[in-house]
Amino acid sequence: MTAFSIVIPVYGNEKNIPSLVSRLDGLMGLLPSDTEVVFVVDGSPDGSYEALAAALPGARFRSQLLQHSRNFGSFAAIRSGLAAARGEAIGVMAADLQEPAELMIEFSRALSTGALDVVVGRRTARSDPALSSVGARTFWSMYRRFIARDMPPGGVDVFGCTRTVARQLVEMTEANSSLVAQLYWVGFRRGEIPYERQAREDGESQWTLRKRVKYLLDSVFAFTNIPLDVLLVGGLLGGFLVVIAAIVILGYYLAGQIHEPGYVPLMLTILFSTFLTITSIGIVGAYVWRIFDNTKQRPTSIVMKREEW
Repeated sequence: MTAFSIVIPVYGNEKNIPSLVSRLDGLMGLLPSDTEVVFVVDGSPDGSYEALAAALPGARFRSQLLQHSRNFGSFAAIRSGLAAARGEAIGVMAADLQEPAELMIEFSRALSTGALDVVVGRRTARSDPALSSVGARTFWSMYRRFIARDMPPGGVDVFGCTRTVARQLVEMTEANSSLVAQLYWVGFRRGEIPYERQAREDGESQWTLRKRVKYLLDSVFAFTNIPLDVLLVGGLLGGFLVVIAAIVILGYYLAGQIHEPGYVPLMLTILFSTFLTITSIGIVGAYVWRIFDNTKQRPTSIVMKREEW
């Protein structure tokens, strides 16, 4: 059994590979001697797999190189890495080096004490462009407010956990979910290590607005009943307004101000019923689709090739 494993999902990081391997080489003197690094190339359209296959045989660390049959997403890649890792403790980091690789040293030390089961990186500052930084802060603020209240204000992009926690995460194969939210859902003893997010050296972030919105929606539907609460509150509020409108209309009718009896209340009823029906169908449909997707029991990812050095 290995003392420590590092899992790194890789997508569109061909230019970062030399820097990444070099940085990991430099960490080995401060990590357990039998540390391994598990790279999972998640259907990357560039030459990331070939670059890793060429660089890893000469690296100072043991490694595994996995390749997905297509792009399944970063969470699926992390799960594949967690399943393949042999370490008693496991750290997860990104290939773009925006989260300092040195955090793996801190994670390894914290988990080796036996006092913690999960360690997450807590951002104290970030070197992203201003617009991107504002967007990220807004996103994670909403995520923290509605999904995982214990999460650090800047979100979680890098974490470490024991093998026991990793096994629980791997067994949670539900589709359209959030690995980060699951990490908080499983519980265990957690700790945080502060760090400053670095500027990206090469390439562009794949964390687009569309992916953020999907990620937030998946998390909302998978871990909260907020949509149902919104529906309930909306229905109650709409019903209250309809009752008020009905009282007003009745008053006008008794005062002889309405010359087409039944028209206004009928229209109010139709409009409110239509609004409530469409909203209900949309929300219930979102849940039904996710239930259906989970009943198919498809694997969250497929590893088509594996190499070791």
